[in-house]
Amino acid sequence: MLDISNQKLDYKSIDQKVYALKTIYSSRSARRLSYWLTGILIFLFLCLFLPWQQNIEGTGQVTALTPQDRPQEVNAVIGGRIKEWRIMEGQYVAKDDTLVVLNEIKSEYFDPELLKRLSEQLNAKSQGISANQNKIRATQILIQAQQTGLQLSLEKARNKYIQARLKIRMDSADYEAGKVALIIAQRQMESYNDLYKPNNQNEISVISQTDWEKRRNNLQEERAKLVNKENKLLVSKNEYINARIELSSLEAEYAEKISKAQSDLSGSAADLADKEGELSKLKNYYANMNIRNDQYYILAPQDGYIVKTLKSGYGEIIKESSAICTIQPSSPQVAVELYVNAMDVPLLTKGRQVRLEFDGWPALQVTGWPSVAVGTFGGIVQVIDYVDSKDGKYRILVVPDPLEPWPEQLRVGSGAYGWVMLDDVSMWYEIWRQLNGFPPSLYDEPSEDDEKEKKSGKKVKLKVKM
Repeated sequence: MLDISNQKLDYKSIDQKVYALKTIYSSRSARRLSYWLTGILIFLFLCLFLPWQQNIEGTGQVTALTPQDRPQEVNAVIGGRIKEWRIMEGQYVAKDDTLVVLNEIKSEYFDPELLKRLSEQLNAKSQGISANQNKIRATQILIQAQQTGLQLSLEKARNKYIQARLKIRMDSADYEAGKVALIIAQRQMESYNDLYKPNNQNEISVISQTDWEKRRNNLQEERAKLVNKENKLLVSKNEYINARIELSSLEAEYAEKISKAQSDLSGSAADLADKEGELSKLKNYYANMNIRNDQYYILAPQDGYIVKTLKSGYGEIIKESSAICTIQPSSPQVAVELYVNAMDVPLLTKGRQVRLEFDGWPALQVTGWPSVAVGTFGGIVQVIDYVDSKDGKYRILVVPDPLEPWPEQLRVGSGAYGWVMLDDVSMWYEIWRQLNGFPPSLYDEPSEDDEKEKKSGKKVKLKVKM
């Protein structure tokens, strides 16, 4: 106590009399337990400063890296009835091996010599096109001949027209000359009348009656000549009019003939175009039928194993594009597709290291210390999808690490669990992050260059975000 009393207490006697006091003394085992607990606490505290590699977890399955290596359905291009099966499930088939043989079910394709019939139709149509082409060439030659005849006839008519016009000029000149000659003959006759006095006895005639009669005959002849020349002039004018009419009628006549020939040519060309279109359709139909005959045999698209047949029996009718069986390529380039949360996608880059655990292979994985893992396999991130796949998660494709080959017994579709390895942090920070539900943290924007440096052995400086 305070030890202010003069009376002294006998503690030994008190201890012997009071048994409860004996229980407050610690035993040797209790002290050992306290030492162990203190040591464990110190050890756990020191472990908080150990390095811990952050990771992103994902689940998925084994698949193939390339689409052509993934399981695919073999479809029937045409509808038909199953005639013969040439495979069995689990069988290995090579590319272009026959899987199923079909029979035709459409009545328009029942004729076994349909291709021969189509070939005959093609030949007949080709001959009709050749005859039509010959007709077109003959019509073109006829048009050229008519155009040449038109030019010659026009030249001939023009020459006749010119000659008629010149003849009018000549006859007009003769007519004018005849009028002048008639006037002269009339004047001479008047003069002879004055000189000839047959009934006047007081005056004597200067000329004889014979001369006077000759002059009168000459006047009658000039009058007759003038009438003749006038007739000739009228005839020439009529010929000129006829020549001009003939020139105009020639153009109209040949224009009608040429137009009719051109119309025949256009009709033949249209007929030829129709026949060529029909020939093209026949060729297309013939080619389709030729290809259809090959589709009765369903062939393997590539080397692989028959996984499952989706149709069975003989005589079963299948529709167009129906699946016949599923084939798994023989040597796929395997990969693992993992699905990760959307909040972790920004932390991923191509080339990141991944630890994988496959169904059927016992494994022990300490996520923060991948070096002590047992039964896991290494991988590398190859593909990161740009859109979510399902349930808001994103898919990544992981390929084998060349230094850690995967088991050959892996089958496409086997389950897988993976951890995408990120950066190293302290264990206390990882515990604090997990308790608060924070995502893994990076200090710089992830890039493929960092992964290359990491693979090459260069150290990347890391800082812990708080």
